[in-house]
Amino acid sequence: MAVNRKRQIVEAASKSFSLFGYKATTMDQVAKLANVGKGTIYTFFKNKEELFDEIVTSLLNEMKKEAEEVIDPRESFSTNVHRALFRLLEFRKEHQLTIKLYQEAREMGTPAVSEVIDRMEKVVVEFLSHRIEKAIASGAIKPCNPEMTAFIMLKLYVSLIFDWERLHGPLEKDEIANLFELYLIKGLSAG
Repeated sequence: MAVNRKRQIVEAASKSFSLFGYKATTMDQVAKLANVGKGTIYTFFKNKEELFDEIVTSLLNEMKKEAEEVIDPRESFSTNVHRALFRLLEFRKEHQLTIKLYQEAREMGTPAVSEVIDRMEKVVVEFLSHRIEKAIASGAIKPCNPEMTAFIMLKLYVSLIFDWERLHGPLEKDEIANLFELYLIKGLSAG
């Protein structure tokens, strides 16, 4: 019974954060949505921050799982990184909570939300760094700083998917893969 109550609370809070954002969500709203007394929430979570952290941790685990599922060991490093990044960014665009969090971070700069955005980025960079280290060890790519390379890969993807789209319209998945291959895998030098 306690597990169901906790799950009810987490689902209600997730819904509230997705609809109203972090700042506008109150424990009263969560209690009402979960159909429990406010005191019941405090038996599981000491405050809104702890409840939010539980939801975000679950979200980050889901993101990692999504990225892992598209990796195919028979494919090249480049193809797998492209698949993983594309899936992670699709996830971000599809998932109502991440949409709301990015919107709140952009519009209000809520510190707790900005921290979550940083955590999401860190998860992606760690995931990619691990893949880059394996690719270096196997000789698939040149030695490089895995963390910095992962950061650059992520930022290039974000720029191509979100920033370019905002100004010039969306790119096809294959176009993004080709640009990624050109800039990061092959490089621009003619020689």
